Amino acid sequence: MGNKLTVSLSPHDYGRETTGKLMAGVLIALTPAFLATVWFFGYAAIIVTAIAVASCVCFEYLIQKFILRKEPRVNDLSAVVTGVLLAFCLPVNISPGLVVLGSLVAIGLGKMTFGGIGNNPFNPALVGRVFLFLSFPVQLTSWPEPKGFATGYLDAVTGSTPLSILNESYDKVPVPEVMNRLPGHLDLFWGNMGGSLGEIAAFALLLGFAFMLWRKIITWHIPVSILVTVALFSGALWLADPTANADPLYHLLSGGLMLGAIFMATDYVTSPMSKRGMIIYGIGIGLLTVIIRRYAAYPEGVQFAILIMNAVTPLINMYIKPKRFGEEVKNG
Repeated sequence: MGNKLTVSLSPHDYGRETTGKLMAGVLIALTPAFLATVWFFGYAAIIVTAIAVASCVCFEYLIQKFILRKEPRVNDLSAVVTGVLLAFCLPVNISPGLVVLGSLVAIGLGKMTFGGIGNNPFNPALVGRVFLFLSFPVQLTSWPEPKGFATGYLDAVTGSTPLSILNESYDKVPVPEVMNRLPGHLDLFWGNMGGSLGEIAAFALLLGFAFMLWRKIITWHIPVSILVTVALFSGALWLADPTANADPLYHLLSGGLMLGAIFMATDYVTSPMSKRGMIIYGIGIGLLTVIIRRYAAYPEGVQFAILIMNAVTPLINMYIKPKRFGEEVKNG
């Protein structure tokens, strides 16, 4: 009679894995991509990642201890994962002050405002990234070229990303002509292009995906549904008019699609609980990503697509529910 009913956002599940173990698994999965960014961008990648991680951990500790008056739980590593993912969304020549500001928004606004881990409706790293992108568009669209350890911090040689060049050329120059001046598919796969830390080296992100599937940290439903939807939708546009659209493989390998599909859209708290819900969620992200990339002013659509579908997640959970435990017994 005196029991209290606690209501919270998804996920509602019980297992032997702790939050710390799951977050540690995600960090291990991110390691190949981090090593690839260091290989292509040198010590600048280490600096940006270290600032983001340290800032996220510090802000979460301070907010929990002095504002929420709770026992700090930074040892669950969720703030570390947020810091790494935020860093992966940024150029390596971004100023330290903006990294700290983005971390404050990610943790303070995107996570702790709603009560901390398990309660936030939007992916915190994407909240921080989108805030910086909308507030400081010039600094967030000055992408350094990969020069290895010769890539200087803050003074790196910058250039446009393949997606931004395509976006500026749509309906003006035939896409095949533009593609001849862009990095090829193999360059995108191995990471030889400009962009944020997480936009390069698709092969390293796929290694992390395989690891998380093997450790059962995530399931295939969200990443595969996103990637298949992007491939089918962009492929249909390409087949309809190859002079006005990029081929589907280029869409899959360019930009932040791999990072978003594998590591951000699969966030436990902000994604649906049921398998059918996950597929619907992934299809929505894939469709929105291609629409924004092709028809909007922004060259990259995955970050906005994920945040939009984060907002739809409660609705998906309401109408697409998993089977309840037990069986229904019919009278007679």
